[in-house]
Amino acid sequence: MISRFYGRTFARLVAAMFVLVGVLAFSTSASRAQQYTAQEILDSGHRFFGSTSGGLASVVEKVFASYGLPNGYVLGEEGSGAFVGGLTYGEGTLYTKNAGDHKVFWQGPSLGWDFGGQGSRTMILVYNLDDINNLYDRYGGVAGSAYIVAGVGFNVLKRGNILLVPVRTGVGARLGVNLGYLKLTQQPTWNPF
Repeated sequence: MISRFYGRTFARLVAAMFVLVGVLAFSTSASRAQQYTAQEILDSGHRFFGSTSGGLASVVEKVFASYGLPNGYVLGEEGSGAFVGGLTYGEGTLYTKNAGDHKVFWQGPSLGWDFGGQGSRTMILVYNLDDINNLYDRYGGVAGSAYIVAGVGFNVLKRGNILLVPVRTGVGARLGVNLGYLKLTQQPTWNPF
């Protein structure tokens, strides 16, 4: 009688472990399906940036080598200017595989040795975004640029566990290094703070 009890209990325990392993394996593969591969990002970037995307592949390669696969990205346009202090304003659309597409606006101040102005097409790679509402906040970082007429570059902004990696191809003249933040919002605003 006792051995039958232990035998059934052991069989139930083994069955429960198989179910648990199956659920974990499914949730891990579902989580991976929500991320974007380098090829998906490059294809989207080439369509978006068009003829100015010459250096895009090397920039995306560096970003993916450092930070892995993003689970969202924003395509948009921005304008910025600086004379020691600067301002940036932009708008675009956030694309995700599991939460749909969302309009996004960003603005922010910067301060540093930074001079010039630019108009940019921007792709922002988004990492570790578990809820769309967590996107709308301030992200701090350091940026630098040195180009006249056109260039491709990226910087990294962070808030908590979420990383934003803006990849920009711009037209203008810009030289400098600055410290600042971008504030992402659901509605446009002129207030960069």
